[in-house]
Amino acid sequence: MIDVTDATANVPPGAQLLGREWLGFDETGQTALIRFQAQSAFTNRHGTIQGGFLAAMLDSATGICALAALSPDLTVITRSLDTRFLKPATVGPITARARVIERTDRDMVVQADLVDAGSIIVADATARLRILAK
Repeated sequence: MIDVTDATANVPPGAQLLGREWLGFDETGQTALIRFQAQSAFTNRHGTIQGGFLAAMLDSATGICALAALSPDLTVITRSLDTRFLKPATVGPITARARVIERTDRDMVVQADLVDAGSIIVADATARLRILAK
């Protein structure tokens, strides 16, 4: 398992921009919790968070969830990200809940949703990931 809890680890620039913060796993140990900070710079003409930023949060959350399940000599790349936008998202904290639903030696499927400060699911996604040696 890769240690994704180390705050001093190299956080990619995109994850920094999104304000990504690893919160750990829920009480079941199956669902990864990751918080993002949706900034006013992420808004569209309607004043809500532009869908591309939500998709980036989902991509980041599914990827970090997958990494938490892998040995340190492995990594993942996203092959596809099927995203649904369910409700408008506003500026502020958004928490991703991600879990691995399928895994083979070569591939992984991770589902995630984004929940706003009011506990409303604003978007969800299914990511299909390829597992690779580092």
